[in-house]
Amino acid sequence: MSDLSQQPQAPAVLDALQWRYATKKMDATKAVPQEKVERILEAARLAPTSSGLQPFEIIVVTSKDVRAQIQPIAWNQAQITDGSHLLVFAAWDNYTPERINHMFDLTNEQRGGTNEGWENYRQMLLANYPKRDAQVNFEHAARQAYIGLGAAMIAAAFEEVDSTPMEGFDPAKLDEILSLRKRGLRSVAILPLGYRADEGDWLVNLKKVRRPREQFITEI
Repeated sequence: MSDLSQQPQAPAVLDALQWRYATKKMDATKAVPQEKVERILEAARLAPTSSGLQPFEIIVVTSKDVRAQIQPIAWNQAQITDGSHLLVFAAWDNYTPERINHMFDLTNEQRGGTNEGWENYRQMLLANYPKRDAQVNFEHAARQAYIGLGAAMIAAAFEEVDSTPMEGFDPAKLDEILSLRKRGLRSVAILPLGYRADEGDWLVNLKKVRRPREQFITEI
């Protein structure tokens, strides 16, 4: 009999990803502890972004009344109100000199100085990003928000918290409900957090299906 202790074990993060799924029915009686939510948010905050600009923010909606307003403009998906927290990933509507300079100044402050190469890079971004079309800049920022969304989902799985990433909502109406445009933000994706219900979720016991490695990965 082989010694199981000598056999390689799957990293915990892979076990967590095997466990997670896009939860269809959450238990409205169970709330995610705040310390778990904070770790999920911190994972999203630590996610990498292009040029380190972090061009998105996360709005955490716990108000039942506000989530009840959001549900009808999100195809009445029950997870929005049955989960205990709703994370809204909202990207910058544009890159401005003020936003770019803020992040470079923050970096200099945190690192205790700067250097010529870093300041040249700042000037390169200032010369190119603000003059681009606002929609192009928003779409670039939105792609960065998705990196944060992925980090949040992985962290949630690691915390054994269920989540359901959603694009199925009316962004303009969500922006209005949360007054995002006034803050220079546009909603990109939403992520309810909660715990899967014991019954009523058709997806919970189905086998996770992904393309096999040889159809998904090419080594050159």
